[in-house]
Amino acid sequence: MTGSQYMKKGQVVFREGSPSDFAFIIEDGHIEVSRKRVDGNVEVLDILGKNEIFGEIGMIDGGPRSATATAMENSKVTMISRHDLNTMAEKDPKAWFPIMKAMSARLRRSTKREKKLIRHGSQRAIR
Repeated sequence: MTGSQYMKKGQVVFREGSPSDFAFIIEDGHIEVSRKRVDGNVEVLDILGKNEIFGEIGMIDGGPRSATATAMENSKVTMISRHDLNTMAEKDPKAWFPIMKAMSARLRRSTKREKKLIRHGSQRAIR
């Protein structure tokens, strides 16, 4: 593990579009994950709490951050570098399980949200 970092309420952990060189595990507090929509409004994608991981997608694929992460209250996070993650996975491939579980849960929530938006859009089109 790279180390702990303390975040103050309202402090941005990372911004959408920034480089992805670390993932974070929440030790204490809550982190809001959001993104800016095409219309300029901010959409809250998730609110994460203790023991949840975030920022892992960009770290894995090397792409820029797909969202902004902000501390909702004073929080403590542990930073994990790509190197740390690869080292852990080489020693024990099961180290990937929590990350895969977190990514799967987010994908399910995202799919559910998309279906809800599509249904609402279809109902408006019928009227």
